[in-house]
Amino acid sequence: MQMPFFAALGLDLTEYFKGTLNISINPRTFQLTDPELTFRQVEWTDRHPPEDFSFSRCRVLFQTSTYNSWIYYPHPETKKRNFQNPSIIEIIAPPIPNIKYGDRVKIEYNPLEVSAN
Repeated sequence: MQMPFFAALGLDLTEYFKGTLNISINPRTFQLTDPELTFRQVEWTDRHPPEDFSFSRCRVLFQTSTYNSWIYYPHPETKKRNFQNPSIIEIIAPPIPNIKYGDRVKIEYNPLEVSAN
């Protein structure tokens, strides 16, 4: 539902899977320190107040392939209805053949934009 709003703001995600990879880095946490893109007060639904979203480019490595992707970060301070687990990185990626729940992946990210603790 959010994709048309992001496209209107300059981020076209039409070639990506219509959902996120939710990757646990537990017990570590992460923080977007200087994301490439931040969209403030996006009014994408009438069900709750506008939200802020940030994005940082990353790459997902699965089996023998690499997929250019985005870290997707709905700011928890504006996401009133859902708990945002700081040990889960949400990734918007192109369709990844044969990936399934529980598979291990590697993520490459820009350490100037993202920090893992």
